[in-house]
Amino acid sequence: MIVGVPKETKRDEYRVALLPVGAEELVRAGHRVIVQRTAGSGSGLVDDDYATCGATLVDSAEEVFAAADMIVKVKEPQPPELALIRPKQVVFTYFHFAASRELTEGFLATGATAVAYETLRDERGRLPLLIPMSEVAGRMSIQEGAKYLEKPQMGRGILLGGVPGVAPANVLVLGAGAVGANAAKVAAGFGATIALLDTNLERLRYLDDVTPANIDCLYSDRHTIRERLGWADLVIGSVLIPGARAPHLVGRDDLKLMKPGAVIIDVAIDQGGCVATSRPTTHAEPTFVVDEVVHYCVTNMPGAVGRTSTYALCNATLPYVLELAEARSVEAAAEASTAIRSAVNVCNGRLVCRAVADAFGMSV
Repeated sequence: MIVGVPKETKRDEYRVALLPVGAEELVRAGHRVIVQRTAGSGSGLVDDDYATCGATLVDSAEEVFAAADMIVKVKEPQPPELALIRPKQVVFTYFHFAASRELTEGFLATGATAVAYETLRDERGRLPLLIPMSEVAGRMSIQEGAKYLEKPQMGRGILLGGVPGVAPANVLVLGAGAVGANAAKVAAGFGATIALLDTNLERLRYLDDVTPANIDCLYSDRHTIRERLGWADLVIGSVLIPGARAPHLVGRDDLKLMKPGAVIIDVAIDQGGCVATSRPTTHAEPTFVVDEVVHYCVTNMPGAVGRTSTYALCNATLPYVLELAEARSVEAAAEASTAIRSAVNVCNGRLVCRAVADAFGMSV
């Protein structure tokens, strides 16, 4: 199989979908790897690293897409890339289709196959290709939240961990999955006071046993959410329904409960956001203010720490890239692997993911 790795084109995206060692493993297995020049530069990986490992370097994305049987990316295809995708070609990347009808319809029109990182489930029901970036985004959410609580950033002017004689910030984390648990862990390290909410009591019991005393693990319901919104200085939105659009846990009217200068970091924005007033932003223009509440809704948060994120992602994706390449076709791979089958959202231009179909009233 010919595996193609284009340079990411989404704004402020510095990750790359394959490490040089991944290229070497694919070549050793008898496959050909084509990498666009400077694809790894945002992660500190130079072209010679790939060439030494057996990859063929080309100058343009057009050359990569024209030659490859399977495209391996990090972020969803951008409009110019959609025009390059061929019928029956395989694209393996994060898609987050449920957040964008335009992307969904655009990809369906290509006649290609979409294998989505974010819906791939292993034999234990985990999401192994989503977890690494969730860990990065969860930790970053507190880093970014601490910054935007500063007064010059329109925040309340609060130091996250406080100082002796002055109370630390109150942090509300909505969702106790990988994002939420990592956010709570870092916030606790800063010395903040944290309320970590979820509806999974088993998960809450586990986290209550292993997390520091400054994290309160609470059951999530409308009353608790509204009560804690008024208490919080920083809110982390970390709700996930795999493949589906995120539910709105914070409505427009709920913002009135919040303190002026409070900050929302909506990590769930990749799936549409869990705050009704959220809309996608970029690293260049990351925030906006609604009802005196600062909103940070960057759709590719881990892209800002490209080197860390690239290694974390590729460590997880490479076994599945090899599995797809060895199978020679997605159909064969899906037949042999329930994990690959769970990741196929579109097959040869036909939508097969129920969660995406439900988001837009489409059929599968």
